[in-house]
Amino acid sequence: MITTDLAPGSPCWIDLGAPDVRAAAAFYGAVLGWEYESMGEGGDMEGGMFKKDGKTVAGLGKLTEEGARSAWMIYYTVTDADATTQAVEGAGGTVRVPPRDLDDWGRMAQYDDPLGGQFAVWQPGKNSGFELADETGSLSWTELYTTDAAGAKEFYGGVFGWQFSDMPMPGGGGAYTLITPAGQPEERMQGGLMELPVENLVLAGGRPYWHPVFNVTDCDAAVAKVTENGGSVQMGPEDAEGVGRLAVCVDPSNADFVVLTPATPS
Repeated sequence: MITTDLAPGSPCWIDLGAPDVRAAAAFYGAVLGWEYESMGEGGDMEGGMFKKDGKTVAGLGKLTEEGARSAWMIYYTVTDADATTQAVEGAGGTVRVPPRDLDDWGRMAQYDDPLGGQFAVWQPGKNSGFELADETGSLSWTELYTTDAAGAKEFYGGVFGWQFSDMPMPGGGGAYTLITPAGQPEERMQGGLMELPVENLVLAGGRPYWHPVFNVTDCDAAVAKVTENGGSVQMGPEDAEGVGRLAVCVDPSNADFVVLTPATPS
């Protein structure tokens, strides 16, 4: 589970770069029940915060990078963003945004893994990250689709010290790798990664990509809201034994995410 008690290497923040901030705010408000608080209108600084039940769950900003696709960026807690940057470069990754301070809120950096999968880190200052996780309308899991699972484990394990365990996919579909932060027990498991052929990664032009999984009370109702509001569904809704009912969705600007109604513990 993802918590707001943020251990090093665990997800602490997500934000969306969207070509139309107001449209994105309306879409996720309809699908996930989020309230949007603007921090600025017009220009490159347009954006704000998503809240659920008064608690901050994610950020939203104007997509300004030329040629970039609209996508969710996942940030992981680190104690030293500069040291993490050195680890990323030493492991074959590249720096997209060098470490920089955001006033006294914290220090951030963004990277590409060796195959081009994008991710980010956050060194907390006054702000440690989201205020709600693993509850309805908030982040409950993170997932990487990659063409090289072994390489991804080596890279991210070296950078974050993550612990990995593999489980077989149903129907002989290979392995799904579960991710737990360094030194944390299994109940702090936060995400997974799976190997897919390059033709299955069309959203990112064949490159690996991370996406968020959001907890919802009714997966089918959430999917209906997705399609009613201009989004589409890549997979599902379908039941995954021991996990719950889920669907892989794409918003109107082609940013992907998953909605999941967790299985009820037996």
